Amino acid sequence: MRTTSVGVFRIATIGPGDVSGLMNLIGSGTIDPRSILAILGKTEGNGGVNDFTREYAVSALCTALAPQLGLSPEAVEQRIAFVMSGGTEGVLSPHLTVFTRSKVERPAGPSDKRLCIGMAHTRDFLPEELGRSAQITETAKAVQVAMTDAGITDPADVHFVQIKCPLLTSERVAAANARGNKTVTTSAYSSMAYSRGASALGVAAALGEIGSDVRDEDVLRRYDLFSKVASTSSGIELMHNVVIVLGKSTSSASEFVIGHAVMEDAIDAAAVVSALNSVGLGLAPQSIADRELVNIFAKAEASPDGSVRGFRHTMLEDTDISSTRHARAAVGGLIAGLAGTGAVYVSGGAEHQGPAGGGPVAVIARLSD
Repeated sequence: MRTTSVGVFRIATIGPGDVSGLMNLIGSGTIDPRSILAILGKTEGNGGVNDFTREYAVSALCTALAPQLGLSPEAVEQRIAFVMSGGTEGVLSPHLTVFTRSKVERPAGPSDKRLCIGMAHTRDFLPEELGRSAQITETAKAVQVAMTDAGITDPADVHFVQIKCPLLTSERVAAANARGNKTVTTSAYSSMAYSRGASALGVAAALGEIGSDVRDEDVLRRYDLFSKVASTSSGIELMHNVVIVLGKSTSSASEFVIGHAVMEDAIDAAAVVSALNSVGLGLAPQSIADRELVNIFAKAEASPDGSVRGFRHTMLEDTDISSTRHARAAVGGLIAGLAGTGAVYVSGGAEHQGPAGGGPVAVIARLSD
């Protein structure tokens, strides 16, 4: 019986342009470059509008993989889903997570659900569509396409949806104005939140977590509307959404499993433990007799009401350091302490990604069988 096998490889990097770890795995035959479907990375930039480490990392990866695949670097970027998340504050460690997918033969018979992955792209957005219903609707469509690509039919089997989405620049705002249209904001930094939020609501709509009647004015206002599995990250390097769906399916013969939980706030250690337990893991050290931790993916944000469990925080009032950098450091430290490693994927800005001030946390583990 033909089925899919998904592989996951966490690779440390010494800088945003470091591709040596990936190339070593390709050179040794551990990774077939033709099987690479997606690469998620944490880079040591500021995670803001001017964080060029993200584009630099993608450029380095595409240049390195191009001769391996017999393609141009531009064609590599179209073939593989690249999601680079800037910001490794505190104990977070820069790294790549490479996902591969290939067809394999497996004897017919009952099987438990294993890790599966699917990918899709939206169309390019006009600047005035970012943060609004068009982005929500198109993202929802892409999530459903990615679910089909992953072999998932039940939304309950979706455990993490990673999206890379665009942001506004002064040039993009001017282009909209020239057509007689207004963008949702003229601030490039604020547009990152609008784009992340609309993309997350698209995930929620696709999975039935919310109704389909979401309005433009709900974005960044109706925080009671959110997805429990969405993780969105804004970048300057694209004008469409890249959608990666991670879940479980009986059609997968992967040696990996995935589970998730939802953090109610930035110090919700119980949710992190629950996510670890969902794949049969406990607290650090990260491996037990028949399984080991591969990576943890989480969202982080400063609670918009200015408090955590009744006590005031100052992350939103600090004009020296962005609140997203505070949040990544805080949540990253919490997860690293519980997991026993700082090489975890924590992304800042969790608008409509979990309850306000919280966010989803997903864990991937490798089974010994």
